[in-house]
Amino acid sequence: MQGRRPPGPGGRPQAQFDQLEASELYCPKCQRAMPVRKRLLLVLPEGEKYLYHCARCGTVCGDKIDKAPTSSFRVIV
Repeated sequence: MQGRRPPGPGGRPQAQFDQLEASELYCPKCQRAMPVRKRLLLVLPEGEKYLYHCARCGTVCGDKIDKAPTSSFRVIV
């Protein structure tokens, strides 16, 4: 079984990479990898959608949806 990695915490391989944060992404306007800022765009039922903006020119370089944590609380009105 060479080449296979052992399962991470929770029995899933590579579980530590579930929530990656980008620090640099390719900017099409600057034509190179640039530092980015993460900004909340929408709050969706399946999670929160973020856009990554170039720190230099403000161009959108990517997006990400952070999955909503599964919780078992109820709102009582």
